[in-house]
Amino acid sequence: MTICYFGIYDPNYSRNRILIKGLRQNNIEVIECNSRLHGIAKYIELAKKHFKIRKKYDLMIIGFPGYQAVILAKFLTKKKIIFDAFTSIYDSMVYDRRLARPRSLRAIYYWLLDWLSCKLADKILLDTNANIEYFVKTFKINRSKFLRVFVGSDNEVFYPLEQKFEYDYFLVHFHGCYIPLQGIEYIIRAAKILEKENMKFNLIGRGQTYENIRRLVEELKVENINFIDSVPYEELKNYIAEANICLGIFGTTEKAQRVIPNKVYEYLAMGCPVITGDSPAVRELFNDQQEMVFCKMGDADNLAKKILELKNNSQLRKTIAKNGYNKFINNLTPKILGEQLLKEVNKEIKNQRINDLY
Repeated sequence: MTICYFGIYDPNYSRNRILIKGLRQNNIEVIECNSRLHGIAKYIELAKKHFKIRKKYDLMIIGFPGYQAVILAKFLTKKKIIFDAFTSIYDSMVYDRRLARPRSLRAIYYWLLDWLSCKLADKILLDTNANIEYFVKTFKINRSKFLRVFVGSDNEVFYPLEQKFEYDYFLVHFHGCYIPLQGIEYIIRAAKILEKENMKFNLIGRGQTYENIRRLVEELKVENINFIDSVPYEELKNYIAEANICLGIFGTTEKAQRVIPNKVYEYLAMGCPVITGDSPAVRELFNDQQEMVFCKMGDADNLAKKILELKNNSQLRKTIAKNGYNKFINNLTPKILGEQLLKEVNKEIKNQRINDLY
């Protein structure tokens, strides 16, 4: 079997890399038809590349982000199309990042892009059932078109390292791109509450809310925060391994209730204890006080309480770290996720062959 992985996706982004790798680990040939050009040039290049391979594959998967790519693909192929929507551009831009006003022309454009790309695809991949319910309700798409495939992590990039804990303080780790759903302001306020507890917080990354976060730190006079610029993806594991515990997301946007972020899977893959915000999405796969510790979203006091609980309870840290790692190894490696996706691919190819008979 041969699959065409198609679009303007970033092949190094976790979601794409894990699914492609997982399919290949299940003995599937994957032909990548990808363009990283800008503007209309990327679609011209995609069309040219596709023409050369148009008879060499059985099914097409549109990589994330692929909203416009689905539309182009419909003109290029009669093969079944699986669209990895992964997240709603309408929700991300209008309600999470608030870069477009509701009911504005840009908001309408984003809504139409989500709706049309989902309508044109034969199957749609999303990462949680909470996200699927959002798409069904918001874009009126039949639920039978959706398939949940968790994000997972690449266990050849993130894996347990020896933790030396060479510091004389308790180290808390977070990395992210400073978007609102991450709720970094609550990490800052929790750090302020815990100033006298001999702990430091490493915050790695840059992004939309970064300047606001720096101003908040100055305003509150928080002295136990280390800001670290973005580091190469492969180097993140070294920072994670140094930490006593790692933090997920804590924002109060609706999207924060529907996603399990990449970083949580990366922490688990390394066998590190995790605290993240309680949400319907995270409860689809994990249990509080078993594979990780949950705290209230948007509540710095509760986050500080949970951090202190783990600091003072080394046995609980060991337990959730071990359980979390086992959950990852048994459910969330590329090979396992690729196998899950492959089952859906086989169904679509079977349907394609039946259609070809008529």
